[in-house]
Amino acid sequence: MGATASCKKSNGSGYPEHDDPSYRKCQELKMERWIQMHYQIKQREQALAIAQHRELFYWLSGFYLSAVYGCASYYQRVKRVSALAPLLPLTFVVGYYTDWAYGSKLHRIQAEANMIMEHEQELLHWPGGLPTVAGIDEARVETEMEKKMHPHHM
Repeated sequence: MGATASCKKSNGSGYPEHDDPSYRKCQELKMERWIQMHYQIKQREQALAIAQHRELFYWLSGFYLSAVYGCASYYQRVKRVSALAPLLPLTFVVGYYTDWAYGSKLHRIQAEANMIMEHEQELLHWPGGLPTVAGIDEARVETEMEKKMHPHHM
């Protein structure tokens, strides 16, 4: 338990002293570790999302190349420009995923998110405000009551 055990100093009544500098240092360390853990979790989730977009890009690129070959061979037979029409939307889709998987799209999204956080804070408020302990407890009690009244529905 190491660091956690040293955080459990008490004043004799069984409760830790909040004015104790070592207790505060321990709480700060716990908070820093918690923040670092969540930051690393978010990094891994973001890396996974980028990898998923790259994988989708590979599949779309294969489909796009097949469509280019098919449309080009059809165009050579019929000599009509309309035979190449399916390539237009596919080009945009492949371009979008190329930008997402290997381009600067992620950097532009992050820059836009920073701009929103700095200049448009009102867009970030949750409907109904932050959840409160009382509201959470109320919902928990309501769920328990619902389970008691209708046990077959849960």
